Parts: sequence; structure tokens; C-alpha cells
Amino acid sequence: MTSLLYQTDAYVQEFAAVVVGHAEGGVVLDRTAFYPGGGGQPCDLGWLEADGQVWAVTGVKTVGGQPVHYVAGEMPAAGTPVTGKLDWTRRYQLMRTHTAMHILCGVIWRDYQAAVTGGNMDPLQGRMDFEFETMQKEFVAEIEAAVNKEVAAARMVMVDILPREQAFQIPDLIRTKINLLPPHITEVRTVEIVGLDLQADGGTHVANTHEVGPIRIPEYKSKGKINKRIYVELEKGE
Repeated sequence: MTSLLYQTDAYVQEFAAVVVGHAEGGVVLDRTAFYPGGGGQPCDLGWLEADGQVWAVTGVKTVGGQPVHYVAGEMPAAGTPVTGKLDWTRRYQLMRTHTAMHILCGVIWRDYQAAVTGGNMDPLQGRMDFEFETMQKEFVAEIEAAVNKEVAAARMVMVDILPREQAFQIPDLIRTKINLLPPHITEVRTVEIVGLDLQADGGTHVANTHEVGPIRIPEYKSKGKINKRIYVELEKGE
């Protein structure tokens, strides 16, 4: 099985690996820092390099429990040592965005006990749906102020991987309305914004909330009687 570097260190930008095979038209590596997508976070993009040849990684997805890297052009042969390089600007924007979504989720759970009913993100923007009956402009302004207070608090973001039984002893670990963790998953990765939020999550995050930068809520919509959508935007940064 592929060693998933992004699970324990989201800041790996470049790594050495070996092509161990091909699956469904893509490349399987013995180790990777490319996130294959999931939980509303898009997959990483970037490049594989070997002996002066460069393959653009145009997509990554999980097939049979391991990441498959789709590349432009003829795939490198099995046994080829390669260097993987992430499109770091895009990845870091997604890390900031994903952490912003957790801040939003943490604040709303803490202050209103509203469950998440859906969500999605792109670099520097995302949306999240919550089980709210009513929402108005003044209410959203309060939420925006509260999430930016948590950014300014510079809270640490910690990752852990726990046995399933131990993880599910944590109250409110699953914030989505439906538990999306399949029964065959024996270990659960958790992401904690210390002092605010603790959830089961497989995506990549920044190490401290101050890295997220200012969070803006430009829009909200009603998506049903008890389903409200909140949109989030971040500044581009450096």
C-alpha cells in the first residue's frame, strides 16, 4: 500500500518515490504527498519528474484504497524512481480553505449546535450547509466576526490517527448529519483546532489558524426548510 505522506505532514512539497505499478490508467507510487481528494477537498495537482522528463499530474483519485496519479503523456514504467512535486500555491490555498471551513464548523457547533449537512471547496473559497431553520444578515455578521476571532487567536491545528473504537469514544467526532466513515475503516484520522474543534477528517490543513487569514462570508442561501448554506472567501495572501 502507498505511504500517505500528507496524512501526517501537510507541508511536504516535494518527495522521492518509486512507481510500483499502474491502475485504471494512472500511476501508483510507493509513497505520495498528493492528496487524492475527498471530504469536499479537491485533489492535488503537480508533477512527477525522472531523468529530465516531466509528467504533469492532472488528477489523483483513490482506487482500491490507494491513490492513483493521472499524468499527461505516456506513463513512467513500473520501477522508475521519480520526484513528486506539488503545485504548492494551489495546495496551500486549499489547506487554508479547509481549515477555514473547520473554524466555521467549530464556531457554529459551539454556539448553535447545528450539524453539517454538506460542503465543498475550491482554492480560497468554499461553502458549507448547516441544519438551521432561520438565518438573516445580522446573524451571518455575528458568525463572520466569531470565525475571525478564532483566526486571530492563533490556535494550533493538530492531527492524530486513532484506532476506530478509541476515536468513536470522542463526543461529537462526526459533525456531518450522516456518518460517512465506512465500517471497514479501522483507523480514524482526527483534526483538532485546539480549544475549538475536533473532527474526523482526511484532508490537509495549516498548522495554526493565523495562517488562514481573514475570512469573509459574502453570501448565504436557504437550501430548504432546515438547511442553510454559508459561503466563505479568503484573501489570496502571498
